[in-house]
Amino acid sequence: MPLEWKESALSTQRHFDLIVIGSGPGGYVGAIRAAQLGMKVACVDRDKLGGVCLNWGCIPSKALLHGAEIYDEAVNHGKDWGIDVTAVNVDWPAFIGKSRKITEQLNSGVGYLFKKNGVEHIQGHAHITSGNNGVTPCAVEIKESTGAYYDGNGGAILETITADKIMIATGAKPRELPFAPCDGDVVLNSSHAMTLESRPKSLIIIGSGAIGMEFAYVYNAFGTKVTIIEMLDRILPVEDEEISKLASRAFKKQGMNINTSTSVKNIEVSDGCVTVTYSPAGDDSKVESVQGDKVLVAIGVAPRCDGLFADSLGIELDRGFIKTDAKEVEEPTYKTNVNGIYAVGDIIGPPLLAHVASEEAVTCVERMAGHHTFGVDYNSIPGCTYTSPQIASIGMTEQQVKDSGIDYIKGTYTLKSHGKAIATGATEGAVKLIASKPYGEILGAHIIGHSASELIAEIGLAIRLEATVEDIISTMHAHPTMAEAIHEAALGTEDRMIHN
Repeated sequence: MPLEWKESALSTQRHFDLIVIGSGPGGYVGAIRAAQLGMKVACVDRDKLGGVCLNWGCIPSKALLHGAEIYDEAVNHGKDWGIDVTAVNVDWPAFIGKSRKITEQLNSGVGYLFKKNGVEHIQGHAHITSGNNGVTPCAVEIKESTGAYYDGNGGAILETITADKIMIATGAKPRELPFAPCDGDVVLNSSHAMTLESRPKSLIIIGSGAIGMEFAYVYNAFGTKVTIIEMLDRILPVEDEEISKLASRAFKKQGMNINTSTSVKNIEVSDGCVTVTYSPAGDDSKVESVQGDKVLVAIGVAPRCDGLFADSLGIELDRGFIKTDAKEVEEPTYKTNVNGIYAVGDIIGPPLLAHVASEEAVTCVERMAGHHTFGVDYNSIPGCTYTSPQIASIGMTEQQVKDSGIDYIKGTYTLKSHGKAIATGATEGAVKLIASKPYGEILGAHIIGHSASELIAEIGLAIRLEATVEDIISTMHAHPTMAEAIHEAALGTEDRMIHN
């Protein structure tokens, strides 16, 4: 129950049980769940509902990827099915516009859910001036949303609102290279890359994580000459090494130019084009360069908290991310060092994933309400890259298992002889399962291929239920389906594979 604050403290200010700052996957999900639990909730956001994920990240990028896959299938593989599409015309503004319409639809959907659950949406820049000291509640100034989308500090104060508790879910923003800030014209971040007015003839992408590779696939599919520069020794470096190698081979076959173990030294913009100078990582004596129409900087994200805190608040940070009890206790509440203030999602650091933010937010507000919850299982978080072929993983990589000293077995099933894969022309890929010895507990799964992002859910459930590879083997999978590949990989851990 909320504390009974003195009337003087609330005489000119609206008071809530909970103020949520940010309306992305952490913010809006947490706000709705808190309202379902009986709290009076306000959600503050600088811009449209849904945050970066819905407006500039997860959702619109997947729309672009779907469109690229349709085009790729028709133009590059249509003849395999007797379909002649030699006269294909791409209306690029319409292609981009489709993804924007989808975000608008989902914006409205979040707004509807807020109204349905009694969550008050406040548009503006939130500036936290105080926590809950037991005498006065948390206070937030609502300012005009001035400045850049990611970096604005807010303008004039519109009102001040108070609450028993605050949950921060402001997410993250694209990192920039210090010597080449993004201008939205030639030097791009991910937001710029999904709203270009025309398709560039050539695109240089710095960074080969999920964001970099997804845009690489989109533009390459439509005929843009794509060059990838990655500092580490392989693309998609967080994935299992075997899967990274298969992905690299697949993308090179599609025509991408991939440079690994390569360090960018300079980016120079001149006459509407860009020159990227680079050298082998650790060897500055050998310098090369590549020219392109645009360069996309996809080197990760940074915490988004510009103008969020009063100087006197004293929020503890860790490398710019808000520090909570998430990594310190077995059942975290996501509280900060300031009483009454909590934080979830990308703003508290890795893993930087929308579904993690949502689960952290639900856990946070349920524990606020005194409810028991299992919370977030950080050992079984699925990660997906929505290229074609797709990449998905959960649990430990083979190298992590080796480093841990766990005795293990593995099964790797390639899709080259898989019935459903052959029937649909999707034979590029593999399923890899890693399990402990002697009991067969599943330690990790790594998939590259069609529908990988959907297939990984089966393994997530298996890990959550502490299932073994024998449980997967004894589970009947429908035929013909891509899911049968998981069954075959499980058989492979016991040298029982049928179709490889």
